[in-house]
Amino acid sequence: MAELQTVSGYGQGGVSSIERNKVLRNTYTLLAMSLIPTIAGAWLAMALGLDKTMLKSPGLTLILFLVGAFGLMFAIERNKNSGLGVALLLVFTFFMGIMLSRMLGVVLGMKNGAALIMYSLGGTAAIFASMAVLGTMIKKDLSSMGKFLMVGALVVFFGGLLSFFFPMPALQMALLFMCLGIFSLYMMYDINRIVQGGETNYVSATLGLYLDIYNVFQSLLAILGIFGGDRD
Repeated sequence: MAELQTVSGYGQGGVSSIERNKVLRNTYTLLAMSLIPTIAGAWLAMALGLDKTMLKSPGLTLILFLVGAFGLMFAIERNKNSGLGVALLLVFTFFMGIMLSRMLGVVLGMKNGAALIMYSLGGTAAIFASMAVLGTMIKKDLSSMGKFLMVGALVVFFGGLLSFFFPMPALQMALLFMCLGIFSLYMMYDINRIVQGGETNYVSATLGLYLDIYNVFQSLLAILGIFGGDRD
């Protein structure tokens, strides 16, 4: 990760294979690093009891999440060509770990909670590996999928806000499966963009893939908790 600058000079489809491979390699390295603050944030939040505090104040937690997540993502994109962008990305993943602690705390309260988390981790890893292989092997530029996936992500986001204010189990379940499908496809799409030369900044690429993994894991964990959680 010696160079933070965006690879330039060729445009989409014109970036050399050496440069594309370098972006992909740096993205995977930073992505692996980003998981460490996520784990640390989740562990610290549960150790301090913040997960229970957030569950007791869902409205305030939602505001904190929206301001914190979107504010940090904006800052990351503004500084993606410098070392500050990497630092902000790691702060963002720590923050997302804190937010994830709410769900982890609920699941760990189940008798088989630890097993459900491991199943979700394994499932997420399997989905990511499959989508990474597809995104790398497919020679066609998948940029045409971008609008479809963005619309799907927006439907999930605004549907989630709607279900927060007007809880509807059927809607929540539909959104979970939709989120799982959309962000699984986003993994393939985002990796294909790097391979095709459409994404030449590894900080932005890492942010996108991190969000894909985060949403897939969270959706899997929620689905497994609903259908397989032992609450007795």
